Amino acid sequence: MTNERFVTATYIVETCLPLQRAVDVLAGEQSTGTFVRVGRETAELRAEFAATAVEVTELPLTGSSALPGTVGDPAHRRRARVVVRFPLDNFGPSIPNLLAAVAGNLFEIKELAAIKLIDLDLPQEFAERYRGPQFGVEGTRRLVSRPRGAMLGTIIKPSIGLSPEELAEVVGELAGAGIDFIKDDELQGNGRKAPLAERVKAVMPVLERHADRTGVKPMYAFNITDDIDRLEANHDLVVAAGGTCVMACVNMIGLAGLEHLRRRSQVPIHGHRAMFGAFSRSDQLGIGFRAWQKLVRLCGADHLHTNGISNKFYETDDQVLDSIAAVRAPLLGLRSMVPVLSSGQWGGLAHATFREVGTTDLLVLAGGGIHGHPDGVAAGVASMRDAWESAARGDDVTSALERSTPLRRATETFGPVRV
Repeated sequence: MTNERFVTATYIVETCLPLQRAVDVLAGEQSTGTFVRVGRETAELRAEFAATAVEVTELPLTGSSALPGTVGDPAHRRRARVVVRFPLDNFGPSIPNLLAAVAGNLFEIKELAAIKLIDLDLPQEFAERYRGPQFGVEGTRRLVSRPRGAMLGTIIKPSIGLSPEELAEVVGELAGAGIDFIKDDELQGNGRKAPLAERVKAVMPVLERHADRTGVKPMYAFNITDDIDRLEANHDLVVAAGGTCVMACVNMIGLAGLEHLRRRSQVPIHGHRAMFGAFSRSDQLGIGFRAWQKLVRLCGADHLHTNGISNKFYETDDQVLDSIAAVRAPLLGLRSMVPVLSSGQWGGLAHATFREVGTTDLLVLAGGGIHGHPDGVAAGVASMRDAWESAARGDDVTSALERSTPLRRATETFGPVRV
């Protein structure tokens, strides 16, 4: 269905009106139409600029009720997968303007009882304008000196409240334990008690000393999320101190902010998806991960959070696995992003995860799964490393537990290994 002069958007739609009428309203309102036909909306104009539904496949209804403000008889509610083709000339290869068309006022149209954008098919012109990931898997592996195997990381815990001096102590313990990656929590911004400049000043000498001793410098993703006019200065502060990664909360700085950062960044951008659930959790309204991650990749994130299996949030394992696959899938010749598995992860999930995804081109983050290990953070890191190396070798869970005391001890806190 790919056509270089069109963007194709796929939606799940519900309506209490005749299905075709609702689809026509959607396509019209998001291109040439309004609530009434106007004189200058000629057949020629519509032929060139109107959005067109090219596929409507009816689906079974779910148990959800219609969204507020819906018109029509609820007894006639129907549900369908709808594919709409938008002329590229309507908005050009511009992500902000693309979103106005494929995800703008359509969420408010009263003829629609529900609508969710689940995928986008974009023409090559977008990859000519947007640079995509600068480092991706290969560049990240090089910077953390981990040429093979899962890249293992953690989040600073407690998430906030540590002084810069305490933060440095934690980082020293983690680096000594062989961690590949450490990140600020998304809640750790630029507050008075531990501002970004002081965190950088405290952390980087610890990592540099570790690198001098071992030849390996763990990657620390400093949270530089801020107003757009502060992103470059925050990035430069990190890089000037020898930092090798910056983290940005994509939904807080916006896609345009991410792209602004990408054009200036000299290090990988760790893309956090905080607030994603606000427009994705509902199955009736919003934007799905597959569509959203394509825009994030175009705008230049090198890493993107996908959650992990058995996570502490709302997503099912199938949703998580689909997100991981989406992040790794080809897109317009751009580098793939690194899937970041997080949320309730620990060593006991390694075998089940590897069995499902079949790759170690992953960044696996365990917060409590490392910091909460009964024998401390070094044992927490060892439990993760032992488990992932075992899984990649093809060992079964029983063998992994027999070989690894840290992994056995982890089960005493986190429960049985998932098989």
